[in-house]
Amino acid sequence: MLDAISEARLALVHPELARRIRNLADQLAARGITIRITQGLRTWSEQQAIYNQGRTTPGKIVTDAKPGYSAHNFGYAVDFVVMNDGFPDWNDNDVQWLSVLSLALSCGLAEGAKWRTFPDRPHLYLQELPADPDDNMRDIFLSAGMDKVWDSWTPLLGDFHVDQAIDA
Repeated sequence: MLDAISEARLALVHPELARRIRNLADQLAARGITIRITQGLRTWSEQQAIYNQGRTTPGKIVTDAKPGYSAHNFGYAVDFVVMNDGFPDWNDNDVQWLSVLSLALSCGLAEGAKWRTFPDRPHLYLQELPADPDDNMRDIFLSAGMDKVWDSWTPLLGDFHVDQAIDA
């Protein structure tokens, strides 16, 4: 079971991703593990601000993805944290984290932890889609919006009902 913060974030991502994350959360809850979704859809301007961090603004570099090059910009990725006693536990070498990553694969989710150049342990995305958005996704988004990008994934993900897609 996910908390209200997580559900609010899932309301903005692709419906199939939200379904799979809820399935994962239910399986984890049966094992006594709770997660929170810390990031879902990210606008291109939000992506630019994060990309600037550690480059042109203070802080540590946390992404190599420019706007339009993150799965978050297209609503097919989330970041999570394991919750312990109601508080985030960022120890990503913990047994609970490893359980999340292991179960994620069985729920149709790929994980950024296996990336060679910039491992991103709390990052999960739809396994049928590329780790990084491609030129076709960016072109469709810029010409027709998020709804059309999501429609283009129907052959991979099956038919779904888009209640609301957000254009960045």
